[in-house]
Amino acid sequence: MEFFKIKKDIPFMRHALVFNIISLVTFLAAVFFLATKGLNFSVEFTGGTLVEVEYAQAADTQKIRESLAKVNYTDTQVVNFGSSRDVLIRMPLKPGQDSAAQGSNVISVLQQENADAQLKRVEFVGPQVGKELAENGAIALLLVVIGIIIYLAMRFEWRFAVSAIVANLHDVVIILGFFAFFQWEFSLPVLAAVLAVLGYSVNESVVVFDRVRENIRKMRKATIPQVIDSAITGTISRTIITHGSTQLAVLSMLIFGGEVLHYFAMALTIGILFGIYSSVLVASPLVMWLGVSREQFIKPQKPKEEAVV
Repeated sequence: MEFFKIKKDIPFMRHALVFNIISLVTFLAAVFFLATKGLNFSVEFTGGTLVEVEYAQAADTQKIRESLAKVNYTDTQVVNFGSSRDVLIRMPLKPGQDSAAQGSNVISVLQQENADAQLKRVEFVGPQVGKELAENGAIALLLVVIGIIIYLAMRFEWRFAVSAIVANLHDVVIILGFFAFFQWEFSLPVLAAVLAVLGYSVNESVVVFDRVRENIRKMRKATIPQVIDSAITGTISRTIITHGSTQLAVLSMLIFGGEVLHYFAMALTIGILFGIYSSVLVASPLVMWLGVSREQFIKPQKPKEEAVV
């Protein structure tokens, strides 16, 4: 399915160096912010208390934050949970106070403002649990990367695998750089979004690489840059359709999903936008510079032996 068909190939590879310089600058900026500011980890990673409160009517999360701030609970995160009447409060554990006492203090403060507030549950997430979650998340990210490399190396060739994984890790680092620069909360849903972006970005790389391999066999007289330009141009319509529809779904979560899905959708939005750029305009030039050639895909024909008379 195509919305339009471009008859003349766009010379993307002519500007490959410019695209990769832009990518490198963005990548280095993300690394700088990660090193200087670091990530703003959520309670799941740092340890703290989760308090779930139920109201008889829709809860005003902003008013709840203001009420808790009056009693020095300034680092709390208040979001709707499940419905507009249920509220989930995340807060770091204060020194010398256990989670049960903190939960009791919170519900007392909230009931002074609204007598309908009812405490449903209080959970404590210890620092050790948060450390294990961070380690498991890093292991999951590493396994995804290894799996992608193996898959692409088996389906195409090692140069394609290296190019794709460099481009995809570029997307991950840029997402983390945004979260470090703006100090957005990095939680488990955001980690899930980062892993999803890895798989999503590699899909676009596979589509382009598959067309490159096909064009190498068809365009016998074309150079490798011309083959790659034709592959990218031929998949532009498909890229706009797939990424456009996906982005619309993610934007709906970002706008209407509330605070629970906000940073999850934000990570996906950044990942999709940069994923299109890196999968097409970063991975493809890397394949070219790593020395992909026609001989790697077209086996030379063996001369036929003449029949002995």
